[in-house]
Amino acid sequence: MIHVKVIGAGGYGGVGIIELLLGHPEAKIQTLVAATETGMKVSDLYPHLSGFCDQVIHAPGDPEAAEPADVVFFSTPDGVGMKQAQGELDAGAKVIDYSGDFRFTSLADYQDYATRIGKDPNHASPDLLPQSVYGVPELFREQIHTGRSLLGNPGCFAVGVIIGLSPAIKAGLIEPAGIICDCKSGVSGAGKKPAPGFHYPARYDHMNAYRLTGHQHVVEVEKALGTLAGTPVNVTFTAQVVPACRGILSCLYGRAVPGLTYGQLLEAYRAFHRDNVFVRIFDRTASVGTAHVRGSNYCNLIVDLDERTGMVRIISHIDNLMKGQAGSALQNMNLLFGLPETMGLDRPGAYP
Repeated sequence: MIHVKVIGAGGYGGVGIIELLLGHPEAKIQTLVAATETGMKVSDLYPHLSGFCDQVIHAPGDPEAAEPADVVFFSTPDGVGMKQAQGELDAGAKVIDYSGDFRFTSLADYQDYATRIGKDPNHASPDLLPQSVYGVPELFREQIHTGRSLLGNPGCFAVGVIIGLSPAIKAGLIEPAGIICDCKSGVSGAGKKPAPGFHYPARYDHMNAYRLTGHQHVVEVEKALGTLAGTPVNVTFTAQVVPACRGILSCLYGRAVPGLTYGQLLEAYRAFHRDNVFVRIFDRTASVGTAHVRGSNYCNLIVDLDERTGMVRIISHIDNLMKGQAGSALQNMNLLFGLPETMGLDRPGAYP
C-alpha cells in the first residue's frame, strides 16, 4: 500500500487528488497538510467527502505533518515545493509538485521561466533540478519510472497544448514558426482563493484574455515542443477565462507543410497517440466539447486541415482540474511506483 501525504490539501488541486486517491486500490491517504483551514476535517471543508475522507488538515508545523510518506503531492503555489521537497526526499518519499518549481531540469530554464513571469529567478534547491522529470507521460513515459523520485506536474494549459501539437511537430507536418495557441479556461483554473476579478458578478456573462505579456505555461510548452522538433519553437499563446467552472478548450493552429493531406494528418495523430490511453482522436466531423471530458483524465482531440488556407487546426479538450492537474498527478504516481498507468483513472467522467 502506498502511503500518501497531500500538502495544500485545502485547495482545488488538493481535493482533486483526494477524490482520486479514495478510488485507488493501492493508495492510502496518510496525512493532509495545509497552511489554511488547519484543524478542520477535510469533509467539513468539502462536505461531499463526508464518510469517505474525514481526516483533519494539519498545519505545516504539526508533528503529524512531518510523518514520512511514500509519496508527497505538493498542491501548492510556486516557491513552496522548492523549499520543502528535499526534506521529503530525504525521508524516503517520492515528490510530485504541481507548481513550476520542478518542471525544468536546468537552472537556466527555470530562471527563464521565472523571469518571463516576473518571479524571483533564484531557486531554493537548484541541485534538485537535474533530478526532476517533466510529467507528461504521453511524451516522456520512458523517463517516468520507479527509479525517479522527483516530478514536476505539467501546467493545465500546457498539457492540453502539448498533447495537441506534439504529433504534428514530431512528424514535421507544420512549420515550427507561426504556431498559435488560442486557449480558454473555466474559472476554477484560478484556484480557490477569492479575488475581485473572480467574484460572481465579475465573471458571469463575461470573457477576457489575460497575461498577454507572458503566461507561465508558455515556457514549458515551447521547451517540450522544441525538444520534439529538434529546433526552437515559439508560440503565440493567448489565455482567456470564460464563464464556466471547469474545462480548457485549446484551438491550436499551424501552417501545414506543402502537400499535406487531411488523411495523412489524421493518421499521424492516430499513430502518435496509439499507446496513449487517455488521448482520444476525433475527425473533423465530430461534435465534442469540454463536457465530454469533465471529471475524467482524458484529452479529446479534433484533428482538422483547412485546405483552403493551408492551416492545420487541432481542437484540444481537457478538464483543467483532472488531466490539467490531479489526474495527471495520479497518472504520474502510478508510473513512479510501477503500477498500471490507468489505475484509479479509467473512468469516463460525468455528463452533462
